[in-house]
Amino acid sequence: MNHHSTIKPSSDARTAAQSHFRTLRLGTPFQPRIDALGLKEDWYNWAGYRAPHSLWDEELEYFAIRSQAALFDISPMTKYRIEGPDAEAYLDRVTLRDVTKLKPGRVRYTAWCDDDGFVLDDGTLFRLSPTRFRLCSQERHLPWLLDSAIGYEVSVEEETEAVAGLALQGPTSFAILRDAGFAGIERLKIFDLAEFAHDGATVTISRTGFTGDLGYELFLPADKALSLWDRLMAAGEPRGIRTIGYTALNRARLEAGLIVANADFTAAEHAIRADRLRMPDEIGLGFMIDPDKGHFNGRRAILEARSRKRLRHVLVGLEIEGNVPAEHAIVYYRKSQEVGLVSAAMWSPMAKRNIALASLQRPYGDTIVDDLWVEIYAMRELQYQKLMKKAKV
Repeated sequence: MNHHSTIKPSSDARTAAQSHFRTLRLGTPFQPRIDALGLKEDWYNWAGYRAPHSLWDEELEYFAIRSQAALFDISPMTKYRIEGPDAEAYLDRVTLRDVTKLKPGRVRYTAWCDDDGFVLDDGTLFRLSPTRFRLCSQERHLPWLLDSAIGYEVSVEEETEAVAGLALQGPTSFAILRDAGFAGIERLKIFDLAEFAHDGATVTISRTGFTGDLGYELFLPADKALSLWDRLMAAGEPRGIRTIGYTALNRARLEAGLIVANADFTAAEHAIRADRLRMPDEIGLGFMIDPDKGHFNGRRAILEARSRKRLRHVLVGLEIEGNVPAEHAIVYYRKSQEVGLVSAAMWSPMAKRNIALASLQRPYGDTIVDDLWVEIYAMRELQYQKLMKKAKV
């Protein structure tokens, strides 16, 4: 008989201190409440955090957004605190839109580019005071933001872990906030923000969201997160509030025509192939460009590409015949020439249409919009069948 010595894990101090392998994904400040629901174990990795695809039923979560109110944990969203005498000038330099026109108490959707005019990311810019801003984004950009701040009297700090966030979206979201005691919430117009008292701290509430519906986003110190959750759930119970995961939110944002970095376009910092890079005009963000604004990152390259007609792609919305979603389908011209790729697709319960977002090679989707087709592989009787379906821009 062979005797093998028992292999024991190392117990030295260095190994004991490295506990990160036991918690592969961080929990958000709301994690105790989400875990207490105990409904599903359907998680994904959002910027290193454990985030739910779905918490109870994807279809009903979606309809909560459209018919009632949905509560979604947005704490993993990257958040930066930018403040100082030069904060306005600095942000006006690095982002596309004119920050000098953004008043305190307002929010603006914006984006930022590298020196070659390719989009690094998009996000929301909150002006909390004349010299204090919050920038929220999909990806992390702290080294780039710090490098860009050289020469400005401004501080840039990431506050993702310190600030908890919730998105409250849907037709009854206003009534829930009113019933929760946030006096004056009725004064918030779209893209307005205001600060309210909560549990001895301040919660910033903005009339913003990622669903195209009535909705709000709430930010507050992480140690006050659970009391805010409880306050909203108590006020929302008579109004049909439901907690949701990303799958339902993703469906709503697609119906609204909103894009996601590294899903509908590849962020410039992540692109390996040159043909994956995109300028603002190529992903539907051309409206952000103001040639008269003055200098901003990528301005020269963007305006040159416009004047010399070097824009090679266009992001379009498609309506596809049938009811089979065309996610990641290839787009063809006259059923033979590949001209693009679908990045997101779904059957829309609200529009009663088969919709998609697709990146196409110009002139297709721009000046040529007829005779476009998508190639869908659908499972029929345990076998994939190729379907060619007509697409309309």
